[in-house]
Amino acid sequence: MSQGTIVKVSGPLVVAAGMENADMFDVVRVGDLGLIGEIIEMRGDRASIQVYEETAGIGPGAPVVSTGAQLSVELGPGLIESIYDGIQRPLEVMYQQQGSNIQRGIQVPALDREKKWTFVPTVKVGDEVQTGDIIGTVKETAVVEQKIMVPHRVSGKIKSIEKGDFTVEETVCTIEDREGNIKELSMMQKWPVRVGRPYKEKLVPDTPLITGQRVIDTMFPIAKGGVAAVPGPFGSGKTVVQHQLAKWADADIVVYIGCGERGNEMTDVLREFPDLKDPRSGETLMKRTVLIANTSDMPVAAREASIYTGITIAEYFRDMGYSVALMADSTSRWAEALREMSGRLEEMPGEEGYPAYLASRLAQFYERAGNVISLGKEGRPGALSAIGAVSPPGGDISEPVSQATLRIVKVFWALDASLAHARHFPAINWLSSYSLYVERLNEWYTKNVDKDFPALRNKALRLLQEEAELNEIVQLVGVDALSFDDRIKLEACKAIREDYLHQNAFHDIDTYASMNKQFKLLKLIINYYELSKEALSKGAAFSGIASMAVRESIGRFKYIEEDGIDQSYESILSEMKKEISILTSKGAEDDD
Repeated sequence: MSQGTIVKVSGPLVVAAGMENADMFDVVRVGDLGLIGEIIEMRGDRASIQVYEETAGIGPGAPVVSTGAQLSVELGPGLIESIYDGIQRPLEVMYQQQGSNIQRGIQVPALDREKKWTFVPTVKVGDEVQTGDIIGTVKETAVVEQKIMVPHRVSGKIKSIEKGDFTVEETVCTIEDREGNIKELSMMQKWPVRVGRPYKEKLVPDTPLITGQRVIDTMFPIAKGGVAAVPGPFGSGKTVVQHQLAKWADADIVVYIGCGERGNEMTDVLREFPDLKDPRSGETLMKRTVLIANTSDMPVAAREASIYTGITIAEYFRDMGYSVALMADSTSRWAEALREMSGRLEEMPGEEGYPAYLASRLAQFYERAGNVISLGKEGRPGALSAIGAVSPPGGDISEPVSQATLRIVKVFWALDASLAHARHFPAINWLSSYSLYVERLNEWYTKNVDKDFPALRNKALRLLQEEAELNEIVQLVGVDALSFDDRIKLEACKAIREDYLHQNAFHDIDTYASMNKQFKLLKLIINYYELSKEALSKGAAFSGIASMAVRESIGRFKYIEEDGIDQSYESILSEMKKEISILTSKGAEDDD
């Protein structure tokens, strides 16, 4: 343990002398209050410390004590349903102890030390085990079964293992290694947040993360184990998109990081999640969620830690063989914390004042996502999908954080202020967004949705691109200058935009659309376009086609309950064919 003395205080940055025995990234206790800090730079015997609490009242001469350990998270039963701050202190426990004004220097364990969990062994005495092997399970919530794994760098023969109720610190198993040393294992393990948890093999992502959001699942899907970015200006709906993904994504575990966001947005999450029913289990969403709340009024340095805390917890559940979805809202605020600390360290600034290592730090974070085979004899597949919101000032995505993110991620959901102003939500621009997973996921869509799905998707996107070109002509010379074929195209695109891509996050039914429903609705719209085009070529009147009653039925299809989809689809399709045949038989009328 190394002890030094403060020589300088600059906001969240503290410089201490006499720290020659300390190491980089050691956790230290600063001042008489014992504020939590982390060494981020060493120069001789001077350590620059990033303090995760308010440093007001601390001055030169105050003591600094190194703990000799890196900033680590506690992993074990009790994580699910918890709400932590950026350095994994349980906010609920701190509130119970101190009320709404949390005192500085408070030390609260991340996992409850008194609560007993029922441990059920899955191995027996004499079994050989290695790092990553599952030795037992704990039913943490009605939805999540936590698997207790052999910690890193531990292997050998099971000497003893017990079934029963234990706290997270009590010994549940002993292992004898090759040298004859006995290792005692509890249900809790610690892991340094800045180090990615190891795995056996990284796989190519080939399964989509179904979110129930039509514009995402159909047009710009993300794979399980993939990475996505949601950049957009203020008020374009980044947080609502993140909330929707957290609520409905096809993941076993959700880790939601509110990093430097407004307090009211975090409050929405805290209020909604305990009440929302999970469609997969029927339980509340909190039963499979871990929340990390580090709002904009909390100490800036803790923002930086919150991202790492969240992804380490997510990796832990990935190693159990679960599919985990991580929401980081927003990485721009995290980058701002990096910029502030870099400025106080007097480092050479990069573009727009951000540190030169911004891109590499972002890459380190996103690279920890992936579809992997976990350590252990069993070879469990697990997936960690990371979705980061980016808040570029003024919506300008040419700024450093957006650009550095786009170089790493494979899915780009571009939120558009003009769509948001037009009340089109989710405001994901279909012309500038992209997904690089599409080709790889087509096989899954063909097998699990319909063989025509990829062709249907491509057709819809092509129509939307052609619409953008036609709109330029319309603005110049008016819609009457277009041929009837082109006007039919505009009508079809209007249906794709308003009936398909527009989705109401606050409507009980429309908030989530299954893949079957998405396919059927898109097929109805494309059928409308193709049948109308055919009818037009046979002499049907454009005015009749544009005002068909079935148009309204197509628009209402998205509000139909899941169990009535197939029946409604068939009835709307037959109604459409009937109307089209009547119009065709009538022949051309005066379209003026």
